Amino acid sequence: MNLIQIENLSHSYSNTKALEEVSINIKEDDFLAIIGPNGGGKSTLLKLILGLLPIQNGKILKNIKNSEVGYVPQNTNLNIDFPITALEVVLMGHIKRKRKIFGYAKEDIFCAMNSLKQVGMEKFADKKIGDLSGGQRQRVFIARALCSNPKILMLDEPTASIDVKGQQEIYELLKELNKSIAIVVVSHDLTILLNYAKDVAHVNRTLVYHSLKEVQRSVTLSDDHLCEVELLTALGKTQICCNHEH
Repeated sequence: MNLIQIENLSHSYSNTKALEEVSINIKEDDFLAIIGPNGGGKSTLLKLILGLLPIQNGKILKNIKNSEVGYVPQNTNLNIDFPITALEVVLMGHIKRKRKIFGYAKEDIFCAMNSLKQVGMEKFADKKIGDLSGGQRQRVFIARALCSNPKILMLDEPTASIDVKGQQEIYELLKELNKSIAIVVVSHDLTILLNYAKDVAHVNRTLVYHSLKEVQRSVTLSDDHLCEVELLTALGKTQICCNHEH
């Protein structure tokens, strides 16, 4: 089942075209990695899907409610020196349901604790967010997005500024979550292609879609020229430079 259908999507800033005729479907079991150069349109595509930018040309058809799309931004704009606990951060996912006088309802706290449990952070519920490691904080932010019981989780550079061990833990968590929800990750970390993503969308104004299963079946090193996704899959390396124009 397609959760989101994107058809011929184009977007411009002033006279600069950021996206041109982009089409892709996001299915309920997808683990999709969106990669591409800086300024290639990755973040623009994500913002259009989330409704943070107006659609200028093309269509985005959603077979789910907006509340069923969880979002973990690259910059959370949360002051880690502010005296707030992990549980309170996750409860922000229920901000619209917060009682003005009596605080959060028991069901909201139960949901927040369950979200922390999903990401392996329930034991840190009362810890100040500033006392957690970068990887632990990112888990808390993912838990906040899970509070709305999303059918799709979208993350913008979820492993930025996290050490290697923390990055692997985040990807393993997303792999586990993918058993029940769709995952879409915007990332510069190409290791996600080899070990976690099922499909890849290379965005550089236009979009080229790669099914990694198909690439793995069809690619051989004797091919005359391969794009970076094909090379990474064929060679099993994480630092390949390819100037192939998509």
